[in-house]
Amino acid sequence: MTDTLTHATLTPEVEALMRQLRLPHARAIAGDVVATARAQRWDPAEVIKALLTEEAAGRARSMLASRRKSANFPTGKTFDVWDETASSIPVPTQHALQTLEWVHRRENLVVCGPAGTGKTFFLEALGQKVIEAGMPVAWFSLEQLGTLVRAHRADDTLGKAIAKIVRAELVVIDDVGLLPVGTDAAEGLYRVVEAAYERKSVAVSSNLHPSGFDELMPKTLATATVDRLLHHAHLCQTTGDSVRLAQALAGKGVTALN
Repeated sequence: MTDTLTHATLTPEVEALMRQLRLPHARAIAGDVVATARAQRWDPAEVIKALLTEEAAGRARSMLASRRKSANFPTGKTFDVWDETASSIPVPTQHALQTLEWVHRRENLVVCGPAGTGKTFFLEALGQKVIEAGMPVAWFSLEQLGTLVRAHRADDTLGKAIAKIVRAELVVIDDVGLLPVGTDAAEGLYRVVEAAYERKSVAVSSNLHPSGFDELMPKTLATATVDRLLHHAHLCQTTGDSVRLAQALAGKGVTALN
């Protein structure tokens, strides 16, 4: 097919209308669709269908990218590069969690165990599946929550900030217990868990079992947090040595130098 048949120039009126109606994805392929339609003698309905299909697909791609950016994932890892057999979480449990039924039921998830056993990786991959299912995710480290509390306490907007966080269907709080917990971070953890209780899902990764959270934060605050967190929660405990350390010792942590 010649170039004259593979692309057609839209009239200024049509171009302006597509811009006005905010159809950027359909507009990007409209010239090619029109040329193909002429060459293959499409029914007018086929042209409309092709343009609207591309617009819908383009909007879906844009929304997916926007949700991923808003989630603030640490690395972007997905189950495409996850080795389920290397995890100490039972494979049937991994598969059950990947159905996301627990998110639809507004239940929580706690993954606890030693450093390097895949807790963050697993939660990030789950978060990506939630995004792909069309639901928003919010990702925070405990340190980031502490920073947020300090910033919004100053102008008395903390309640609004927490309410904005729990608009997400899943809120992930990573690496609880890795570092000492300051007062602001402890408050942030409690406020998010309390605000999401029976309304949204919260997933937590921790080096400590939740029963040991009172080692990190005031006992009364820890008790109130854990009570709400575990009431409707799935608890997965990872075991074993650090996968990262094992890979490093085996020379798999870097690409070999030439």
